Amino acid sequence: PDSALDDCVGADVAGLLEHPLAAVRVAALDAYLMHVTPHTPDHGALPVALPAGSSLEKSKARARAVVELLDLRAGGTVLVVGVVNSLLEALRSRGIGYVPCDLKGGVTEWSEPVVADALAAAGGCDALLVSGMTLGNGTFEPLREHALRHGKQLVMFAQTGSAVLPRFLGHGVSAVCAEPYPFFWLDGGPGVVHRYRSSGGVDRHGTSGVVRQHGSSGGAR
Repeated sequence: PDSALDDCVGADVAGLLEHPLAAVRVAALDAYLMHVTPHTPDHGALPVALPAGSSLEKSKARARAVVELLDLRAGGTVLVVGVVNSLLEALRSRGIGYVPCDLKGGVTEWSEPVVADALAAAGGCDALLVSGMTLGNGTFEPLREHALRHGKQLVMFAQTGSAVLPRFLGHGVSAVCAEPYPFFWLDGGPGVVHRYRSSGGVDRHGTSGVVRQHGSSGGAR
């Protein structure tokens, strides 16, 4: 509501972290963490350049950057929470099955049914690929707990909470593709996304995947 915007103008972070609306708390925490731990290699971020081009071309490039974070062979199945057709296409091209999930329901570009209950569908999947928007609607924490309990990969693709979710690495989240504002689709020029991994290894772009931890996940609301 408009009143929430009025609450934010001129407010300090400490006050906004106690705001009754979860979306405001997430936004405040994201802004604070972007300030103190920006998406740089010093903080574990590995930049991946997106080429200039149409929104569709850039979306496909971003999808490849996201899907490469999944350590899953062909024949596996991924729960995709937050349906993005370019992500589904990237999974299809690798022979990876998926269960599309979105609160809106509906069907995918390939007329596949979209389920609305992510947690109910998670049990039949080998890994989870989840939108950062789950931070604001209360569905992230059950999925994080499911991944921890069952030892599954949880890869986040995040515009919402792009600076928050890397703090959960090693606490249920295995990798993050962070996309802070301005987003790739706002113009036709080149862009960048930032990838994080929870453990050592070599990124497919040739950079070490070691992530520095900056405290536990307990401070995120």
